Amino acid sequence: MTVYVSRDSASVSVGADEVAATLERAGVQVLRTGSRGMLWLEPLVEVDTPEGRVGYGPVNPEDVGGLISSGLLDGSAPGLGLVEELPWMRTQNRLTFARVGVIDPLSPDAHLQYGGNVGLQKALAMEPAAVVAEVSDSGLRGRGGAGFPTGIKWKTVLGAEGPLKFVCCNADEGDSSTFADRMLMEGDPFTLIEGMTIAAHAVGASEGYVYIRSEYPDAVATMRAAIEIARAQGWLGDNILGSDLSYDMHVRVGAGAYICGEETSMLESLEGKRGMVRAKPPIPALEGLFGKPTVVNNVLSLGAVPQILAKGAKAYADLGVGRSRGTTIFQLGGNIARGGVYETAFGITLGELVNDLGGGTASGRPIRAVQVGGPLGAYVPVEQFDLPMDYEAFAEAGAMVGHGGIAVFDDTVDMSWMARFAFEFCAAESCGKCTPCRIGAVRGVETMDRIRAGEDREKNLLLLDDLCELMTDGSLCAMGGLTPLPVQSARRHFEEDFTGKDLAR
Repeated sequence: MTVYVSRDSASVSVGADEVAATLERAGVQVLRTGSRGMLWLEPLVEVDTPEGRVGYGPVNPEDVGGLISSGLLDGSAPGLGLVEELPWMRTQNRLTFARVGVIDPLSPDAHLQYGGNVGLQKALAMEPAAVVAEVSDSGLRGRGGAGFPTGIKWKTVLGAEGPLKFVCCNADEGDSSTFADRMLMEGDPFTLIEGMTIAAHAVGASEGYVYIRSEYPDAVATMRAAIEIARAQGWLGDNILGSDLSYDMHVRVGAGAYICGEETSMLESLEGKRGMVRAKPPIPALEGLFGKPTVVNNVLSLGAVPQILAKGAKAYADLGVGRSRGTTIFQLGGNIARGGVYETAFGITLGELVNDLGGGTASGRPIRAVQVGGPLGAYVPVEQFDLPMDYEAFAEAGAMVGHGGIAVFDDTVDMSWMARFAFEFCAAESCGKCTPCRIGAVRGVETMDRIRAGEDREKNLLLLDDLCELMTDGSLCAMGGLTPLPVQSARRHFEEDFTGKDLAR
């Protein structure tokens, strides 16, 4: 019997390596996988049975002996039951994450056995324009937060002139409560490689880069190992899978700057410069890396592409609602009982994610607000938990889906302090190129401190409104332009936290 234990960073941080070592010392054959995403159950141990994999978790090293003696190896020990039938797993639409937690991330044989490279082979048999059309017809939009149609970006690069083009994957995942990029790179790196190779064929690129944040050393190591394996398998390099496509890719590590999640800052960093925002136009699709036409997508966007090519654009577009098609990966974090990743079609409500799947707060106290879309996302009150996870529905409500991160706060949160934090975060992470962001964020912290101290509060609240308007309209990129979003949403829904008498506590 094979026993499966995650090697994902989150699992390792709570003892998965020790559990795996204890099992191996007991003579058990252990296969290390990515994480299923049920992080509250990690370290999760799974065992093969004729009915499917049975799960046990969270498991501590001292639990191993008792589990083995009570029937772990044939799945008869009391546990969680069939993993695929757990409510958290059963209700998902796993496409991008189909292999994560199931296979050895660095096994090329397992990748092929579980459907890998089918999309790539289909793409290589098609003309580049047909591949671009397939991605366009799927309705795939950028999963990095902006939601820009991926097919339009690819079509622009395909039509750009020049012998040298690039594919760049932005894996500088820095938003609060976001970790899906890391989990895909650690749990199924060949999917990202396959997606980037399809993109290269579609637009005529010969070189690609994965820009990974320095805080992800395990993802860096896994991606580098996977690229070496892919080269040895003929999945990268000259004449990939016997085709005319010659394409190779490399990993580059960031230097800890949140701003490099913005595509032009990332390109500056890749060129060896300080990560600072470029003015647009020109757009990266026409003048990107080293001034050449460049596809810039994030991990989840490129990770969705192999399934789109393998199953067809219609199958992907049939999932979702409105202009939000296919699946996306939502990440539940903060003060939440059951945090983790959940892949489903667009349209599930915020309340279903947070209450039904997330189980409410870890503290047991009532939820007061959730922030969706990272530190620049809006705060959403429980009264709006019927909002469907849909780009347009969120925009209409004055919020954004962003990268799919959801941070939960209970009723002890001080929303004026959270508004102050938004400015403080921007002041620390601004690249400094434009005045509204560089200076506005600092003035925002000062204004919030005066409001919280009760100094001429009415006047300073008006000043806060003016400052937010200036930053929104005048900033060069989304760093300064979106910083007012959490501030204004906190004011709109929790005005009492800005007008009370004891805010400076």
